[in-house]
Amino acid sequence: MPLFGRLSLPERRWVAEALRDETVGGLLLLAAAVVALVWANSPAGDSYAALAGWEVGPAALGLHLSLATWAADGLLAIFFFVAGMELKHELVLGSLRRVGKAAVPVAAAVGGMAVPALIFAGVNLAAPDGSPGAWGIPMATDIAFALAVLAVVGSRLPVALRAFLLTLAVVDDLGAIVVIAVFYSHGFNAWAFLAAVACLIGYALLQHWRVRTPWIYLPLALVTWDLMHASGIHATVAGVAMGLLTRVRADPGEAAAPCDRLIHRVHPVSAAVAVPLFAFFAAGVDLRGTDLATTLSSPITIGIVVGLVVGKPVGVVGTAWLMARFTRASLDPSIGWRDVGAVGLVAGIGFTVSLLIAALSFGDDPSRLATAKLAVLLASVTAAVVAAAAILGRNRHYRRRRTAPDPDTTTRQPD
Repeated sequence: MPLFGRLSLPERRWVAEALRDETVGGLLLLAAAVVALVWANSPAGDSYAALAGWEVGPAALGLHLSLATWAADGLLAIFFFVAGMELKHELVLGSLRRVGKAAVPVAAAVGGMAVPALIFAGVNLAAPDGSPGAWGIPMATDIAFALAVLAVVGSRLPVALRAFLLTLAVVDDLGAIVVIAVFYSHGFNAWAFLAAVACLIGYALLQHWRVRTPWIYLPLALVTWDLMHASGIHATVAGVAMGLLTRVRADPGEAAAPCDRLIHRVHPVSAAVAVPLFAFFAAGVDLRGTDLATTLSSPITIGIVVGLVVGKPVGVVGTAWLMARFTRASLDPSIGWRDVGAVGLVAGIGFTVSLLIAALSFGDDPSRLATAKLAVLLASVTAAVVAAAAILGRNRHYRRRRTAPDPDTTTRQPD
C-alpha cells in the first residue's frame, strides 16, 4: 500500500482549498510576528508591552484578562475549532478514514512530537539550570506557517506529499492540545469541567438532530469556552472538542455538511484574524538589554532549536521510514525519500502552538519566557530557510526530469 498515494478528486480539491487558505494565513502570521518584534524593540517598545498587558472583560465572570491572554485563550480556540473539524474530515472522509493508510501520517506525527520533546528534556535534564518541564514547546508544527512555505517554494512537489503534511500537522495539533490539557493546565475545577462536558454533549445532540441555527450554537460555544476556561483546562480544548463533534457527512439533498460550511466560514477568520493577532501579541520579545550570548547558550534555547530544526524532521522521516521498512506500506512511485525529507524539514517550523506552550510553561517567569519565545522564533526561521532550500532543490529535480504539470501523476521514480 503506497505511503503517499494519489488522492481522489474530491480530496484533491479539499486539500487545495486548505492549502490556499493556509498560505494567506501563514503570510499574515509572519507579517504580524515581524511587526510585533520590531515594535517591541523600538523606542516605543513600552507601549507594545502596555497594549499586550491591557486588561478587558467582565471581572465578575473571572474574565478580566489581558489582551495577550484573550488572544491565547480566546482567539486560538477558533484556530483549534478549525483544526478539530479538519481532523474530523480526515478521520471520516479523508486520508485517515482507513486504518492502514492513516497509520503512516499518524505515526509520523507522533514521532515528530516525541523526538523533539525527548531532545529538549534530555538537554535540560543535563543542565543544572534547565527546565525539563517545558518539553512540550518544540513538539508542534505550525500548520499555517509550514503550508505557506510549502506553497510558496514547493509548486512542483506532488500534491499527495502536501496532503501528507496537512494531515500530519492536523494530527500534530490534536496531540498538542492533548498535551496542553493534560500537562499544562492548572487549578482543575471538576464541576466547571463537567458542565463544559455537558455543553459538548448538547452540541453533539444538536448536530445529530440537524439543528442549523447559529442563534443556538454561538451562545452554546461561548458558554462551553467559559466553562472550560473556569475548569482550569486550557480553553482552546473547547474549540478542538467542538470541531471533532461537528457533522462531516452531508445528508441526501443537503448541499454541504456542517463541517464544510463552517470551515468555509470560520477558516478565514482563523487564518486572517485569530492566528495573526495571537502571533502579534506572542512574538513581541523585548531584546533591549538582553545578553544574547547568554540567551542563545541557554538549555531552553538549545533544546527548542535542536528539537525543532533537527528533532522534528528526524522524528517525522524516521518514523515514516520505519513504517515503510517494517509494514506493507511503501512510497508512491512518484515520490522519493528526499521529498519526504524536505517535508520533514518543513514540519520543523513550530510557531503558534509552540509560543502558546511557552507561555503556559513560563507564564510566571518573564526572563525564561522571553528566552523560549526567542528560541521558537529562531528555530522556526532556521527550519523555514533550510526547508525552502531543500524544496527548491527538489523543484529543480522535477524540472530537469520534465515531469507533467501535476507531478503526482508520473510513474517515474525520483532519485
